[in-house]
Amino acid sequence: MDKLICIKLFTEVAKRGSFTHTANALNMTQSAVSKKIAWLEQHLGFTLFHRTSRAISLTTSGKAYLKYSQSLLDTMSEVEHQIRDEQTQISGHIKISAPSAFATQRLADPLCEFMRRYPKVTLDVGVSDQHVDLINEDVDIAIRASALKDSGLKAKKLLDHCACYFAAPQYLKRNGTPPTPEALKTHQCITYSLSNPSNIWRLDNKHYTVNEYIRSDSPEMIVKLALSGLGIAAMPSWMVDTHLADGTLINLFENKQGHTLPMYALYKNTEFTPARIRAMLDFLHEYFTN
Repeated sequence: MDKLICIKLFTEVAKRGSFTHTANALNMTQSAVSKKIAWLEQHLGFTLFHRTSRAISLTTSGKAYLKYSQSLLDTMSEVEHQIRDEQTQISGHIKISAPSAFATQRLADPLCEFMRRYPKVTLDVGVSDQHVDLINEDVDIAIRASALKDSGLKAKKLLDHCACYFAAPQYLKRNGTPPTPEALKTHQCITYSLSNPSNIWRLDNKHYTVNEYIRSDSPEMIVKLALSGLGIAAMPSWMVDTHLADGTLINLFENKQGHTLPMYALYKNTEFTPARIRAMLDFLHEYFTN
């Protein structure tokens, strides 16, 4: 028997002072009400009501248990109401995890716009190139650039990353411009250590092994090192567009298609996604796809 149902019924009987009146109000039989109260008493190990042929009244234990029961039901109702509000109102807390370069260069502006639109939302933005566990670390949305795997998470696509291969003019003057991707085996390459494997670059859907001269887990560091003339690097084109435009970096292999990776906003696969989370997902999708 459901204990919570019996507790709710107990509070109704206590309020109405009668099994019969309670049964009539709840469209139940008097026998069904009596059986549930008897089950609850047996489960608790103490009597809730004094019973006579004419009336019932709460025992001392019953009075104490009524206070507890009413407090429990009131708290449950308040929590349920709060959760329902969170499901429908765009307010509350959102915890986001995003890669470092994307967070600073591409994500800050849309988050500012979102917060202006929804001032009752609060944000916690974690910046890390490591993949976080959304469940164990209680993250609402994780932004990742990768091929989508069947991870039990839901995903909304934001954009496509297209890799760009580049070097500083001083590096190319000193070492020459590689005529083909195969020549990267003999050049100083600055690779992203979180790629697996880090020494494989992809162009025109082909894989090329490169000479790893420097490895780093920081995209910003990789771009800085390339700007200093230390080697050839590969990063999403949006990270270096301004440097390509002003000539501080030179785009290599422009006649070949760089490796493309989709970027997704991942979120938990739950039956009810709060309105604030849905609003953020829809906003980011619209921002990056328009």
